[in-house]
This record gives sequence, C-alpha cells and structure tokens, in this order.
Amino acid sequence: MRRLGTAAAALVLAGAGLAGTAQAAGAATGPVGKAAAPMVCSTVWGSGDKSATDSDGQPLKNIKTSRSACYDRMVFDISGAKGKLGYHVGYVDKFHQDGSGELIPVNGRAILQIYVSAPSYDGATGKQTYAGRAGKPLPGVNLTGYKTFKDTKFGASFEGQTQVGLGLRAKLPFRVLQSGDQLIVDVAHSW
Repeated sequence: MRRLGTAAAALVLAGAGLAGTAQAAGAATGPVGKAAAPMVCSTVWGSGDKSATDSDGQPLKNIKTSRSACYDRMVFDISGAKGKLGYHVGYVDKFHQDGSGELIPVNGRAILQIYVSAPSYDGATGKQTYAGRAGKPLPGVNLTGYKTFKDTKFGASFEGQTQVGLGLRAKLPFRVLQSGDQLIVDVAHSW
C-alpha cells in the first residue's frame, strides 16, 4: 500500500511540475481522512512587461487555454520551432490592432497584450496556419468557469508576429515560459 501511495505522489508531483508549480501538488496530497494543507500560490512573477527577442520564425498553429489551482494558462503552439521563441507581453489600457491601429474592445478590468514572434500563416506559401480573425474571439477557446481569464481577441498577424488581447478580471501577476515549441503565459488568480 505504501508503494502505491508513493507512486501516486510521484505522479502528482510530475503533473504539478509540468503545470509549473510544485505548490499545487502539496494541496492535492495529505494523509487519508485529513484535510490537505492550505495551498500556497506564488505571486512573485510581477506585472511588468516581459519580452524575449529571439525568434524561430515558425508559424503559429494553435492557441489553447487551461486552468490550475493558482493560475489560468494560455499556450501558443508553434509546432516545429527549435530555438528560443520571441515575445512581448504587457498590460495596456486599450487594445489596438497592430498595423491598422484600430481599437478592438476586450472585456475585463485589465488587458494583457501578447505578441508572439510567429505569424499565423506560412511565410513560404502564404497559407493560413491559425484561423484567428481580427477583432474576433480566439477560435476554439471557451473561458467559461475561468477565474482570471474573461475574454480573448485576435489582433493581427503582422510582420512575422501574432497579436492577441487577453481580457482579465484584474491586473494580476503573470509569467511567460517556453516548453519545447510552446510559448506559455500564466496569469495568477491573486496577488
């Protein structure tokens, strides 16, 4: 029985490591019949702009979202990317489409503007690789039940980068990470 408990704890920790926080695993484990310790979520990420200038140049394939106990997550899938991915993520008062400057309304009390150095089309053929349309919600993304994410809007794919507006419940700490060919933006549920 002890081996089964150890194996289960290892799986929980491995999953939490993939989700980016070991604290989440602590809340899920605990002696049988006892309440788990209160979860402690990190808020050390800050809310200042974050960016990286490297770029692989591969096209964007998909954008997905998910939830965890401590944060909401947006994942940009840039299949085939082999190096560092370029990005710029920061809070804006209003979301304006890159290129045209047209105002795009985004619901929420705060707007996180995300630029990913990956076009939504194949540079060689011009064929669209991601079905985002300017001013429209991100295709296939449903934010029902999310704690922090309130709205998404596709801005543009202009000069080799894709722009997304992410409406949030409030201006909260966020982080940007790369995992293989995915760029990940996590926004904390609280300070």
